[in-house]
Amino acid sequence: MKIHFTCQWEAGVYVSGGGAAVYIVIVGAGEVGSNIAESLAKSHEVAVVDIDPDRVEALMYEADVLGVEGDGAELDTLSEAGIEKADVLIASTDDDETNIVTCGTAITAADPFTISRVKSAKFLRTWEKSGGAFGVDHMVATNLLTAENIARVIGLPGSRDVETFVDGQVQMGEFEVRESSPIADQTVAEADRYESLTFAAVLRGDEVIIPRGETVIREGDDIIVIGSCESVRLFASEITPESKTTQNVVIVGGSDVGYHTARLLQDRGIKPRLIEQDHDRARELAEDLQGTTVLESDATDSEFLDREHVSDADAVVATLDSDEKNLLVTLLAKRLGAERTVAVVNSGEYVDLFEAVGVDVAVNPRETTAEEITRFTREYDATKVAIIESDRAEVLEIEIAADSVLAGRPIQESVQELPTGVVIGAISRDGELVIPRGDTVIEPGDHVVVFVDADCLEAVNDKL
Repeated sequence: MKIHFTCQWEAGVYVSGGGAAVYIVIVGAGEVGSNIAESLAKSHEVAVVDIDPDRVEALMYEADVLGVEGDGAELDTLSEAGIEKADVLIASTDDDETNIVTCGTAITAADPFTISRVKSAKFLRTWEKSGGAFGVDHMVATNLLTAENIARVIGLPGSRDVETFVDGQVQMGEFEVRESSPIADQTVAEADRYESLTFAAVLRGDEVIIPRGETVIREGDDIIVIGSCESVRLFASEITPESKTTQNVVIVGGSDVGYHTARLLQDRGIKPRLIEQDHDRARELAEDLQGTTVLESDATDSEFLDREHVSDADAVVATLDSDEKNLLVTLLAKRLGAERTVAVVNSGEYVDLFEAVGVDVAVNPRETTAEEITRFTREYDATKVAIIESDRAEVLEIEIAADSVLAGRPIQESVQELPTGVVIGAISRDGELVIPRGDTVIEPGDHVVVFVDADCLEAVNDKL
């Protein structure tokens, strides 16, 4: 039996159905596997396999899952985890080959939907061309995902998180309100000066606030807005008036993440500079990245950075393989005067630390991967899902069916039947953007982008 979930993916994988709890086997109890298990165990039966007994035991208590010690690539271990009854297998170890072999082993004994995490995009390219190679139904490439996340964030000034919906027609942005922001200490009614923009939420500490007209926006708040790309970009330029359009980008580190980031920026018409210390790697990158200026040097050399006018950079992105060096480079760039800094942080526990000491955006590849796999296995009837702040909330794109509580009624009436943690952010009808107002009637077939507090996700899914 194949279990199908609803989510749309750029790779062209469409899966549908869902609703009931399913049995999921996760191989790998590291940062990725643990995050996935903790999220999915809330509504599904989950078994976790890992060679490290301490990891298995810890996760059994933390997430209430079945734990199995052993090599997930071996059939006997998978059988002990119940692979014969599994609906989904997620291979999430830190080794690409192990994950692929695990998926291939699983389908020799059962028929689960298999998801493999890989770091290298070379496996993803092979898988895409061959249509389900290696016994993998869906593949998630960590380094490419991380680069896409970085490219989206630095493409929108001042943003901490960015996602697009309805084929790029609608954008969601998360922004930190700084002391210099013109909306600091304003009410939402005063700050709402944008025709096609919805203030969806205010994140204040551990609190998710659904904003009303009288809600006061404070310094240090994170604001979630949803609207047309033009309005979100205008909001970005006004909330961070010191920021400007990102064109001058410096990437430090020719890692796989650095390579993909440069390539994605090239595709957007930006000509980045990439600093790589290793001679052979720098030469390889210069040959592959025709639209990127590759510089061979040590990026921790402050004199070199000064000569290269890093102080004038709109964004400096650190993609070295060392968290410590990424922190050093970004803080050094910030001290020299770079407008914005983004750092790859491989250890999830360091993310808050990086941002606390002055890095503008810290991107954790493992967390990015875990969120991508988690939202792929959501049972909600959504075309696309964005997870906010490690599962504190979600933004869903939903095609409205005739039996939806929203269909055929003004929003001010239908939302009375929804939990308070729900905000209608945008509506797309026949390719045209409709601004949601209290008297707006949502019609069957409309695509609606909705912000949902995590505490009321299940109730919302039943009604929308």
